[in-house]
Amino acid sequence: MKKRSLLAAVCSLSFAVIGMFSFSGSHASASSVNSYISSNDIGHASVTSSIWNGFPKNKYRNGVGKPEGVVVHETANPNSTIYNEIAYMKKNYSAAFVHTFVDASRIINIANTNYLAWGAGYPANARFVQFEQVRVHSKSAFAHEIANAAYYTAYTLDEYGLKPNDAAYDGKGTVWSHKAVSKFLGGSDHTDPNGYYSSMGKAYFGGAYTMAQFYQLVKTNYDNLSDDSTSGSITANVKKKKAYDEVTYKSVDQNALLGDTYKSYKLYNHVKNTRANVKSYSWASVGATVGKKVYIDNDSTKENGHHWYRIRFSSDSGATKYWVYEKALNLE
Repeated sequence: MKKRSLLAAVCSLSFAVIGMFSFSGSHASASSVNSYISSNDIGHASVTSSIWNGFPKNKYRNGVGKPEGVVVHETANPNSTIYNEIAYMKKNYSAAFVHTFVDASRIINIANTNYLAWGAGYPANARFVQFEQVRVHSKSAFAHEIANAAYYTAYTLDEYGLKPNDAAYDGKGTVWSHKAVSKFLGGSDHTDPNGYYSSMGKAYFGGAYTMAQFYQLVKTNYDNLSDDSTSGSITANVKKKKAYDEVTYKSVDQNALLGDTYKSYKLYNHVKNTRANVKSYSWASVGATVGKKVYIDNDSTKENGHHWYRIRFSSDSGATKYWVYEKALNLE
């Protein structure tokens, strides 16, 4: 676990329980890490609930009563495992604890996110869900960990009705590094996970990985959750939506090309979340590539305003048809 000697000072109990956004995007350069995740069709682990009831249950700050964003940490311990970290945190929670741990293959939620954690000092503790990334040691493991971390960030934002907003530029937003907390809110002097991201990007991907690039991956995951989540509709579960989404259909005759980020989505036999037993198919099963031409014969609009298209990969009208989310395509 990181910074053992500083934990009590940074995340003191007395400050943690005290309860008492406007730049929305970042101009990150193209990320080889994000591209690697996309081109290798790297998905994410499911969030595993392993709540320990020994953690204190203190409310978020007065007047809000729920999380206002997510703080991203990393452990700074090159020799630990996710289970070592969790065990250590349970023993030392009076000094510090976070809600969740992430590594290359797991997302383990150990503290109820409806209550604050003590991972970033005052005032951040009373505002944000917080998670730690365990250090990993290979190209593939880092890519998988980043995919899990970005998904969990988006998952948490979606769960609490928040939209992605990078806090790195003005200290106003929903996605925070520990470095941004130190810079804009105080209560800490830590700068993770920026150094870890930078060093791993340089070691395995030819250039520093940045929080701005991570934020772009969070946005992609969030967009997928809002309509095309491969794990099911989190928002639907939280807000108790009706069983199936309403959709209107319109026959069309047009062409499109698979976009640069098509692998972030899936192919389906029906519009997702509109009926029971909707099946998904991998892009590999149809030999998909960026720029591949598809033929559209139906344009459907869901009640949230997003479009889904029925496509085939041949001009033959009898070819197998699939449904796909709008952001997978570049319409001609």
